[in-house]
Amino acid sequence: MSGAVPSGFLALPSVDAALAREVQEDLEKVEALLHESVEASDPLLTDAAGHLLAAGGKRFRATLVLLAARFGDPRVPELIPAAAVVELTHVATLYHDDVMDEAEMRRGEPSANQRWGNTVAILTGDYVFARASEMLADLGTDAVRMQARTFGRLVQGQILETSGPAEGADPLGHYMQVIADKTASLIASSAEFGATFGGAAPEVTATLTRACDALGTAFQLSDDILDVASESAESGKVPGTDLREGVLTLPMFHALRGTDPGGERLRSLLGRPLSEAEAEEALALLRPHPAMAEARADLQGWAGKARAELASLPEGAAREAFEALCDYVVERSG
Repeated sequence: MSGAVPSGFLALPSVDAALAREVQEDLEKVEALLHESVEASDPLLTDAAGHLLAAGGKRFRATLVLLAARFGDPRVPELIPAAAVVELTHVATLYHDDVMDEAEMRRGEPSANQRWGNTVAILTGDYVFARASEMLADLGTDAVRMQARTFGRLVQGQILETSGPAEGADPLGHYMQVIADKTASLIASSAEFGATFGGAAPEVTATLTRACDALGTAFQLSDDILDVASESAESGKVPGTDLREGVLTLPMFHALRGTDPGGERLRSLLGRPLSEAEAEEALALLRPHPAMAEARADLQGWAGKARAELASLPEGAAREAFEALCDYVVERSG
């Protein structure tokens, strides 16, 4: 198996060219290990397990592992498998997510559950996570402990999302907790893995972990804003996916909190499955709504929180790359 390695945020002009080249070379090694790790004796399992890897992806979490190691020694051999572990963990959750969401597409390709059915998709996710765990065991007990803690949060986030907010709970607070567990936890863990195996100072590792926890929240908020604001050619998916499915995200929460009579029609459309015509109407009403500016302000706040953490790190190309990420997650949402 083989797959192109995307440059991702390292293609940003503000990232040091030498650093980008070094990380890209390591990403190619990670990519080779990813495909090698999911090969199985059964052809069906090999095809299913390699399905999402072959479809591409940003390799965002693997990149964070490699970048965080630049605050220590980026040449230690454990970094490549550590980066592969976090990426495989992310991919494993996608198989399960697509079954639960009854998704039809993932990364521009038919989802595994559409192609092979729910049972094969679930078992494939289990297999991918098992291969990650096998690789993890060779990295030591500390790595196993970090991964177990993160996986617990991932599962908790999925359960929270599935069950919805408890009676009397703040729905927006519930939504933010789901983001913290389902998205930010693994992004923070990626930085922790890289800094730990790179031998960075403990205070640097802790700072990077906190920064990437905030960055992970910002990244998901940016995605949710893009789902409303972008055109399909820009985002790679049909605009308004969450709207159509009745899923509430940050811009919608802000719109629902409004009391102006002019927003009454929009509020009546939010939080329930919509027909195609209703979805188009909701998008047309929400895009110019003040709720979008409020959501972007929240996004900037989380990116600013990450930047504030990064300010105490040693100066250099690695810190500048993390700071460029903070700008990127804000700018990509428009």
